[in-house]
Amino acid sequence: MKTLIIGIGGMTNGGKTTLSKALLERLPNSCVMAQDAFFKDDSLVPVDSHGFKQYDMLSALHMDRMMEEVEAWRQDPRAFMASRRGAGHLLPPAVDQQVFVLIIEGFLIFNYRPLNELMNRRYFLQIPYKTCKQRRSSRVYTPPDPQGYFDRHVWPMYLKNRQEMEEMVEDLVLLDGLSERDELLSSVLRDVTADIEALRQR
Repeated sequence: MKTLIIGIGGMTNGGKTTLSKALLERLPNSCVMAQDAFFKDDSLVPVDSHGFKQYDMLSALHMDRMMEEVEAWRQDPRAFMASRRGAGHLLPPAVDQQVFVLIIEGFLIFNYRPLNELMNRRYFLQIPYKTCKQRRSSRVYTPPDPQGYFDRHVWPMYLKNRQEMEEMVEDLVLLDGLSERDELLSSVLRDVTADIEALRQR
């Protein structure tokens, strides 16, 4: 059984989920795992000196649980997808080419070394500060963002996390989150489909 792990990272509201879902729809034997699903309970997330919850840090996430899920997929992708309704889609066994794709999306997936080291492809969506702030303000979060949260916590943490990420990752492909969705999808699909075909030929 052959596997491929694709990382779709990026800043908040940069288009990670949209791109990941589009890939899911077009790649057979694929499933998506979102880092946001592994946030700790709000009561466990620390508060900084400004009273802001520190969500933009690895310590706010159950990365151990996420790694357990990734490992479960690596051990048996078909069983993993079959046991988690809605996790992905499978081709019928008769035409299955035995190449399974895991799409991991999240804002800190490349900052966690054990996870980062498992990835075959790494993409990072970026958008300008103004666009990011505008998109963030149009979304409803639970709990909601307090006044000044974006400028005093979210953006500074993004810059910090990005610097750390760039020091860890050498083959990161930067994507312009303002590009047309079809253009972004096509560029990633070209890489991934080539990788899948190469695996099939082995």
